[in-house]
Amino acid sequence: MRIGELARRAGVSPDTLRFYEARGLIAADRRPNGYRDYPTGELARVALIRQAKALGFSLAEIGVLLDQIGGELPPAEVAALLQPKLDEIDARIAAMTSLRQLLADRIDRPCPLAVGARPAGGPGQPGASISRAPAQSRRLSGAQSRG
Repeated sequence: MRIGELARRAGVSPDTLRFYEARGLIAADRRPNGYRDYPTGELARVALIRQAKALGFSLAEIGVLLDQIGGELPPAEVAALLQPKLDEIDARIAAMTSLRQLLADRIDRPCPLAVGARPAGGPGQPGASISRAPAQSRRLSGAQSRG
C-alpha cells in the first residue's frame, strides 16, 4: 500500500511513516516509479509502535522490542519484555514522590530554599532559625563607615 493510504489507515502522517522507516522501525519496498509500497503487515507494526509510545517507550526501546518480538510471541513472553519498563516507571514514581515530599516539607518555611532552615513555628519565634540580623548590621556598619 502507498504511504498516504498507510498513513490514513494508521492515523499518522506520511512524515511520521518516513521517520519510522528512517529509524528502521518499518520497511517499504520501492516501486519502479520510486514510490514507497508498504506491505499490509506494516499497518499492524505501526499500530504496535503507537501503542508502545503511548505506554512510555522511546523509539529506541521500541526498536529493540520489535527486534525481540520478530513474529508473534506468547503473552507471557511479551509481559516479560514489558516488565523492565514497569519497574523503571515504578522507580521514577518513587523518586518523584520523594521529591514531592521534600518540597512539601519546605513550602511553609520562611525561606523554603534556605539550607538547614527549620519550619516556621519551631522552637522560639516563627522563622527564628533564619537570622537576618548579621546582614542588616553589615549593611548598617557599611553605611556608617561611608558617611
